[in-house]
Amino acid sequence: MEHILILTHDPEATRDWFCDNLGFESGDHPEFGFPVYWLYIGNQDVVHIGKAQHSEHQNTYLSTPSDTASSVSSTANHLGSGRIDHVCFNCEGMMEFIDRLTKNKVEFSERKAHNSNLYQLFMREPINGIKVELNFSAEEALNAKRLPSWTSTGENTTN
Repeated sequence: MEHILILTHDPEATRDWFCDNLGFESGDHPEFGFPVYWLYIGNQDVVHIGKAQHSEHQNTYLSTPSDTASSVSSTANHLGSGRIDHVCFNCEGMMEFIDRLTKNKVEFSERKAHNSNLYQLFMREPINGIKVELNFSAEEALNAKRLPSWTSTGENTTN
């Protein structure tokens, strides 16, 4: 994945949440004629953030040929306001993430993907309601003695 763009009513809080909780760094970006934040993992920009309905220039710049004037409206029933269920990032350093999330009082669930080498943390980013999935190797979770709250068969009652 190259990047995602989040258009939000609160770009600064969205930026801060991704940086404070997921370890992104805010960095350089081209000039588009409207304000944006680019968040990086290492040298790669991964999350772009802008203010929803900032200007007509922004709406035009971000439009596609099939858009109509009503499709860039902020009303939830229009094209351009579709629901993204979640975004996922491959990660290392699970305990570092767990410590940071716990310190910041971010609720998350732990899951083991069936018959795979994935151990997952799921949480919701509170500013826009976006679900975030963090994938780690199952070996890293095993070494940390983590037990998932959910498995492919449902709730794990051995916790």
